[in-house]
Amino acid sequence: MDLFINAVLVASSAVLFCYWFRYCCLLILAAESSHDYTAEIAEANQLAFPEVRARLRQHDATALAYLHQSLERDFAVLTRLLEQTHKAIFDPCFEEVMLTIHFRTMSASFHLTRRRFPTSAADALEEMTRVVTHLANQLGEHQTTANPHLRGITVWK
Repeated sequence: MDLFINAVLVASSAVLFCYWFRYCCLLILAAESSHDYTAEIAEANQLAFPEVRARLRQHDATALAYLHQSLERDFAVLTRLLEQTHKAIFDPCFEEVMLTIHFRTMSASFHLTRRRFPTSAADALEEMTRVVTHLANQLGEHQTTANPHLRGITVWK
């Protein structure tokens, strides 16, 4: 009987932790900033997430694998730029770690659902797009904080 009670407690704790984690990520993604830097950052770094977002909103699910690859590339570019920014201003961010885990979870969800449930796969891509958009905006904010005379445009080389 004790084993059953312990199993139920562990399982319910795990479920509650996952719910808390997802809720925190959604709160982070829902936060609005005073200025939207996403278009500037996307253009300066040749990122594809605005196009991916537009195609997903048009319910264009014809090339989900291509959209996923584009988001993975954009995420890699942005995390690299944010790492360089953090090294320059000594400000690592716990939010980014949470969003990285969320992004990877949504990527795994995409891989699990893309063949049988394309609507769920597209929803996972939408979540991934929100994470990439948030990171691009955060990069723009960091750049203008570090260099107020710049407009938040950083190019990755």
